[in-house]
Amino acid sequence: MPAIVHADAALLVVDKPAGLLAVPGRGADQADCLWQRVRTLHADALVVHRLDQATSGLMVFARGLAAQRALGQDFASRAVLKGYVAVVAGDVAGEAGEIDLPLAADWPNRPRQCVATHGKPALTRWRVLARARGVAGQGATTRLALQPVSGRSHQLRVHLLALGHPIVGDTLYAPPDVAAAAPRLLLHACTLSLRHPQHGRALAFESPVPF
Repeated sequence: MPAIVHADAALLVVDKPAGLLAVPGRGADQADCLWQRVRTLHADALVVHRLDQATSGLMVFARGLAAQRALGQDFASRAVLKGYVAVVAGDVAGEAGEIDLPLAADWPNRPRQCVATHGKPALTRWRVLARARGVAGQGATTRLALQPVSGRSHQLRVHLLALGHPIVGDTLYAPPDVAAAAPRLLLHACTLSLRHPQHGRALAFESPVPF
């Protein structure tokens, strides 16, 4: 069963494992997902946002339509602050920066996304946490703290690829050697700050990075 980080009458915060769908996919073989598992414990849980199947970390569910509406508005207005940690290939130049590149669906290669001038605006802030030199034939890597200001599909994965530093373990975007360098995508949603949908008080949650 999923790890429930927080539960009250209006809000659920759950720690999603890597490899589990956030919501059902197409076809009976993709019915198992975090939402369905949460609903076995809390039947009124409603989806507010999503994480990629390969990404682990904090996800929010609303309990009831009023809470879903309030949380959805806060996500849309960027009132919710999300923090991630990723390990990327290579030695990232500098200590902090922004990636401001518009993103769109790469239709011939769905579900991939791509940087495109006709895409929707997307902004990612990054900060170096640690650097590791390559050992045993592996290349150098950099551990980054990431803040997606916008919430586009695959935003962090595509933005870091565009920066020249794909996420280690990314089988969808990274070159084969980088994709094979870890048993999973090294991307984790580790912090989440939001207003409670009923009383408006500020809440903050953390999930330990599992890599």
